[in-house]
Order: sequence, then C-alpha cells, then structure tokens
Amino acid sequence: MAGSVSIPTRGAGSPPDDVRFMRAALALADRNLGCVWPNPSAGCVIVRDGVVVGRGWTQPGGRPHAEVEALARAGANARGATAYVSLEPCCHWGRTPPCTDALTAAGVARVVYAVDDPDPRVQGKGADRLRAAGIAVATGVLADAATDLNEGFFRRMRDGRPMVTLKTATSLDGRIATHTGASRWITGAAARARAHQMRARHDAVMVGIGTALADDPRLTCRLPGLESRHPVRIVVDGRLRLPLTSTLVREAAAAPVWILTLPDADPDRSRAFADCGVTIIPVEPRQTGIVDMAGGLAALGARGLTRVLVEGGGRLAATLLRDDLVDHLHWFRAPMVIGGDGVPAAVGFGIDTPDAAPRFERLAVEALDTDLLETYRRVRRAIGSGGERV
Repeated sequence: MAGSVSIPTRGAGSPPDDVRFMRAALALADRNLGCVWPNPSAGCVIVRDGVVVGRGWTQPGGRPHAEVEALARAGANARGATAYVSLEPCCHWGRTPPCTDALTAAGVARVVYAVDDPDPRVQGKGADRLRAAGIAVATGVLADAATDLNEGFFRRMRDGRPMVTLKTATSLDGRIATHTGASRWITGAAARARAHQMRARHDAVMVGIGTALADDPRLTCRLPGLESRHPVRIVVDGRLRLPLTSTLVREAAAAPVWILTLPDADPDRSRAFADCGVTIIPVEPRQTGIVDMAGGLAALGARGLTRVLVEGGGRLAATLLRDDLVDHLHWFRAPMVIGGDGVPAAVGFGIDTPDAAPRFERLAVEALDTDLLETYRRVRRAIGSGGERV
C-alpha cells in the first residue's frame, strides 16, 4: 500500500518498546468496541522520553478519534514525542479534521501505527501525509492483532457487510429448547451475563421472527455499568409478523429497532412500525417469501454496522451457515441432554457430506460455572485450480 514501511506483522524484529506501547494502544482500542460504528475503534498512546504522556481511544459514535483524545491529554508534552496508534491516522475531512493534521500541529516527531486503514480515503495516504510533514513513520507492529480487533470494520470495507458472530446456548446434544419450546434456562447466570457482555461489544444484535414471537425479547445489555451500551436490535421478519405490542416495538425509543423485511410487505404495517419509531429495511428475497441474508447484511453494512451478534433461532442460524456468512461462533454448552425431539440450534440446510459442512477452528474454551463457552472462527476453504473448493 502506498507509503507503507513493512515491519513483521507479529511484532518480531520490532523494537521492544514499539511492541510494548502498541499493546497499550490496542488495549485502549478494545474499550469501545460496539459503540463507535461506522468508524473503527482505535487506541493511541503518546510517549516522550520513554514516559506515557497521553492516552486516547475512539469515543462513542466514532468521534473524537483516538489521536485527538491522546493529544489533548498530552498537551505540550506531545512535541517531539512518538505516537503509537492501532490504526493508520486518517487524512480526510469528515465530521472531524484529519488526525494527520492534528499530529503535525502538535509537533509529534514519530508515528508508529499497526496497520493501514482499509478505507480507500485513507489507505496508505495517511502515512504519506505524515512523512510529507517531516514525521518519521513506521507500521506493521502487531498488525495481526490490530486487524483482528477491527475485523468488523475491515470486513465492511472489503465485503460491504458487517462481521457476523453467531451465539447459541444449547444442551450437550445441540438443542436450544425442548419439544414444547421451553428454553429458560438452559444455561446458568454466568453464561447469561457473558451473553449480555457480548451484546455490549457488538453494534447490533439480530434474531429471526420465530425467536421474536416465541420469546418477546428485549435484546438490550442489562449488566451493571453497561446499561447505556444497548446495540441496535434487528429482527428478520419477511412478512412483518412482529406484533406492534411486542417489547421491542414498545421500547423502540430506548434503543433502535430495525426490521429486515421483503419489499412487498404490507405497506400499512410498515407505516405503523415507522410511527412507533421502528426502521423498516426492505431486502430482496432469496426465494419466495424468504429474506436474502447476504442482501440483508449488505443493507446493514451500508448503514454503517460493522459487528452483528446473531442470537437465534435455528432457521436464521441455518441460513447464515448455509450461505457462509458466519465469521465467529460463540457456543454456550450446558451439561444436560434434551433429546432428538428438542429444537436444534440450526435446522437442516442441505448438507450431503461432511466435506460440504461449514468448518470452524476452536480458539478458546472457558468454564462459566457448570457451563462451557466455546469460541470458534470460520475456516475459509481454499479454491482449487479448477475452481472447486478444497
């Protein structure tokens, strides 16, 4: 990319202080994941003579940016200092001035950033602008970690859709409810608290209309201290069956509620939802009566969402898995067996052989009282020379 200086992405070969201070910048960037969309979440540490003189991270709503926050805290101590930033400083005017200009005006002598910003308005141009101002620039320090942290923003820039995390809570045999539909509670209090924490770290939480009708959920974050971190609540509802008396509609003023529906949905129902403060997003069908989820996610990406947590149900999960749209799995597993007549985590979606099934690599396993949380990342299958997946 234009103007980039290559340093090994995992920090190997980088000066130890660069790695140490970049880790601090990444920790700051992690703080506001879930509430900065459509922007990425960045962290910045200003260091002078080996001492941290300023820290900053992207603020809710995506502004002020991390660099501006850190420079304000550093004040005059920023002159001659090094700025460590988890993402390339922006160089374009948006709702705020370019961070490259703020760094230059503050008299920073050196900027170390982890990875180029994939936004075409910035990509490599921020580094060029800093160098043109006489500032030394290095990049690539802990680039893999920085890319993982802002995976949702990178995916939106690259693929036009948000990162999708599928969260499910099941028995050992993969059931989310009994044959009667009863599901409260399969997992315990610790697992449910962790699920609320996940909501706080995502821009939006999504359910299918079946789950919305069965559970009448709120889909908010109700952890002490995080009550303000409510995600956008999204329902996939092709025929606008969600009751106007549902909790989501009644509480639409507390946090945004969006419905992905079909273009030919009842216009009177659409107006009624709009009158209640609900945003209706028409999406073309994949087949008759079925919302195309690739198109639905593209519509969410166009509105700025970068991180979406999907909480059910089995049909929505199956659709996303079938269409290779799930990037991460968070699988809560309770020590019980419900049986084959229970409701599956994903309904059938036409897998003929194990080789055709979506594959994931396990990243972590964590005990939460008597439950387990297994975390997975999607494995992308390669494309063979003849175009087949291998």
